[in-house]
Amino acid sequence: MADNADIATEIQERYLEGALAKRRTWIGIDWATPLECQECGDDIPEARRQAAPWATTCIECQQISEMKSRHVR
Repeated sequence: MADNADIATEIQERYLEGALAKRRTWIGIDWATPLECQECGDDIPEARRQAAPWATTCIECQQISEMKSRHVR
C-alpha cells in the first residue's frame, strides 16, 4: 500500500514528465511521442497523441490517475 509520500512522488513525476514533453515541443525537439501507455501497455490513440503530445498514458489510465490524486487531497 502506497503512503502519502509515494503518492505525492508519483504525482510530481507525472507532472514533470508532462512539463518536459511540452517544453520539448515548444523548443522544437522532435522526440517521438510514446505509442504505448506507460501504465497498461495499450496503444495511445493517434487523436490523443496529437491533442496532447506529452501524454504518456492512455485516456483510461490518465482518468484513473486523476481520480486517485483527487482522493489524496
